[in-house]
Amino acid sequence: MAEEEESEEINGGLASMDSTESRWVFQDEDDSEIEDDYDEDDDASQRTANTAAALDSEDEDDNAEQRLIRTGPRIDSFDVEALEVPGAVRNEYEDYSMGRRISLAFQTLGVVFGDVGTSPLYTFSVMFKKAPINGDEDVIGALSLVLYTLILIPLVKYVLVVLWANDDGEGGTFALYSLICRHAKVSLLPNQLPSDARISSFRLKVPSAELERSLKIKERLENSQALKKLLLMLVLAGTSMVIADGVITPAMSVTSAVSGLKVGVEAIEQDEVRMISVAFLVILFSVQKFGTSKVGLVVGPALFIWFCCLAGFGIYNLVKYDTSVLKAFNPVHIYYFFKRNTTKAWYCLGGCLLCATGSEAMFADLCYFSVRSVQLTFVFLVLPCLLLGYLGQAAYLMENPTLAEQAFFSSIPSGAFWPVFIVANVAALIASRAMTTATFSCIKQSTALGCFPRLKIIHTSRKFMGQIYIPVINWFLLAVCLVFVCCITSVDEIGNAYGIAELGVMMMTTILVTIVMLLIWQINIVIVLCFLVFFLGLELTFFSSVLWSVPDGSWIILVFAVIMFLIMYIWNYGSKLKYETEVKQKLSMDLMRELGSDLGTMRAPGIGLLYNELVKGIPAIFGHFLTTLPAIHSMIIFVCIKYVPVPVVPQSERFLFRRVCPKSYHIFRCIARYGYKDVRKENHQTFEQLLIESLEKFIRREAQERSLESDGDGDTDSEDLSGSRVLIAPNGSVYSLGVPLLSDFRDTSKPILEASTSEEVRPVLPPADPAMSDTEHSLERELSFIRKAKESGVVYLLGHGDIRARKDSWFIKKLVINYFYAFLRKNCRRGIANLSVPHSNLMQVGMTYMV
Repeated sequence: MAEEEESEEINGGLASMDSTESRWVFQDEDDSEIEDDYDEDDDASQRTANTAAALDSEDEDDNAEQRLIRTGPRIDSFDVEALEVPGAVRNEYEDYSMGRRISLAFQTLGVVFGDVGTSPLYTFSVMFKKAPINGDEDVIGALSLVLYTLILIPLVKYVLVVLWANDDGEGGTFALYSLICRHAKVSLLPNQLPSDARISSFRLKVPSAELERSLKIKERLENSQALKKLLLMLVLAGTSMVIADGVITPAMSVTSAVSGLKVGVEAIEQDEVRMISVAFLVILFSVQKFGTSKVGLVVGPALFIWFCCLAGFGIYNLVKYDTSVLKAFNPVHIYYFFKRNTTKAWYCLGGCLLCATGSEAMFADLCYFSVRSVQLTFVFLVLPCLLLGYLGQAAYLMENPTLAEQAFFSSIPSGAFWPVFIVANVAALIASRAMTTATFSCIKQSTALGCFPRLKIIHTSRKFMGQIYIPVINWFLLAVCLVFVCCITSVDEIGNAYGIAELGVMMMTTILVTIVMLLIWQINIVIVLCFLVFFLGLELTFFSSVLWSVPDGSWIILVFAVIMFLIMYIWNYGSKLKYETEVKQKLSMDLMRELGSDLGTMRAPGIGLLYNELVKGIPAIFGHFLTTLPAIHSMIIFVCIKYVPVPVVPQSERFLFRRVCPKSYHIFRCIARYGYKDVRKENHQTFEQLLIESLEKFIRREAQERSLESDGDGDTDSEDLSGSRVLIAPNGSVYSLGVPLLSDFRDTSKPILEASTSEEVRPVLPPADPAMSDTEHSLERELSFIRKAKESGVVYLLGHGDIRARKDSWFIKKLVINYFYAFLRKNCRRGIANLSVPHSNLMQVGMTYMV
């Protein structure tokens, strides 16, 4: 009898499902979701009765029991340190000394604000190339447009609103998607478990009954397959634009900075600028492997000097040339600007948006630093310096309108030109890293959520697990970036492509944050509509301007984004088909009963760890092992590496342990749950030792729970099991409410080895102690069996399941599955790659599914 404990709401009374809270609840135990596993979720040592009542079969129905239990801080059966990673801490940057905080502030400048900080290098140049200066009013109008774009998009939208939509410190489009997936079952991969909601990182707030709007939105999202696909496609489109930003940002920043040579050295031509830019880009991507903290600490002070230069020369130009540009803070000058220039003013909107580039990097790079530090740094340092820098350039252009093509470098006094040029180039290299690190973060998130092929990820910091480097993506971005720089001749064309990529991410973020507001924040609908209409309308206006520049060269970045989108969508589609096929073809419990405890073959001494992707059921690949191998190990553990939509799974809640089949089969399931920010660095020997220790703890607790249940069922043997309830008091004591939980299967609790075949490993047992109970005898026999199996050795059984489209499938499906998905799967990193297992301990079997 398989029983499932799902922590359901009782009369809509649960407003929060944080595992750190305690409450009394009734539980309905029906096997509706996990029909073929014994429900040994073991999220708390207080969870009892459910273990012993499920020893016959994985898929038999129970009698819809209700139990009154006290939920509390839940600890999985793997309650020991299982991986070589730091503990999961919600805020990694708290409790630091003042010196450490200053160091982090410098790193924040170098990692988060490099992109938006270098926008004064090219914003006015691109704007006035599309709308030439015909008078002072044009300069003031363009300046006013830039100032309010800076205030509305980076400050109001991102710093004041979007940063708060982070997923436990993680930012980016996939972090928003993960947040939504945690509150509504919108993931297309059907591997969710009720026990996932009991991870403390979920911090799940279930909509209460009176919030009908949130409930209706949740229900609509969960019941509509079309909306699920649309949401996923929006997320993939936003992520593909982030990756495109990782290409265009280095090209734009470095080329703009190097082009300043034209001001300092008249003999320099565009070809020389391009060659120097290529050299700088190669250097930039080569140092990326040294990590965020190392590089950020080095370049942070350089960027601080850059912001000081912006502010200092801005004030200098204001005082020297024309302070009347301060009138640009009056937004009426935007109206005058459009009235004077009409179509040209609309064209220059794409250039104006460049002042806000890097806004998405602030959100995507949030995983490296705390929300508050990013907000304070932007408001009190970055924004004032940017405003002063733009004001100074505008004041210079009031008297020198013909020098708008190189507005920034022309406004620098001749005596300070070369120092500023050097600082500008360093700042440009820093800016290029901003979106590169954001790209790494987004790809890791998408990989964890099943939307990107697995790649080698290097963690560059021993202290902060969020700081990563992906070599394949790094060199791929470099190659595309070099092609882009060599193919596009002018900074203006690069700026057009930059605007398209940036706006694509911004619009996706606006839509996803709106869903978060409705579903999770549950704020007033008027506020939500104002946010959506205003910012989406503003971004669509900018987008309509940059679309006209697509034929000028911007199409290259669109093609690149489409290719990345297709890679992610094909991988997600193929992974979904593969998982669904494995679920359909899993082995039935009837077959397992027919095979018997010897599984129809020889049971050789040892432990077999069978890695698979199923979170429930017996994978079909196991049957392939049974028919292919001459013998199977005396103990089998199905190990499933599962990523859940949270940034970090605490170590105490990492693992679930379950018993599969009756005890005489010696088959268990281990589900290792990881967040998309978690680090996986596993040593197979340590992992094996911890696995066995945890298994022994699981079995001991199972026996203890069975003993506690047996103590209270003596007086109620005749009662109906369907009314069974068990009371678990706050102190952990278990009280039967009148029904014996083991009455239906006492015959199955006989000693395990009586039902074993001759091929099984029979441990040497100590002399029987008359004082020991049957439960204690059974416990000692099973523990002795495990130790003997461990001494015989551990073998990793790897089943490589591939998929092929059926012959009667559509041509497009055959093309996608048989060629594109097969190519991605062949060249991606294997899921077992993080384990340093000797080849002598590996056994691999391949299997092909027709879909």
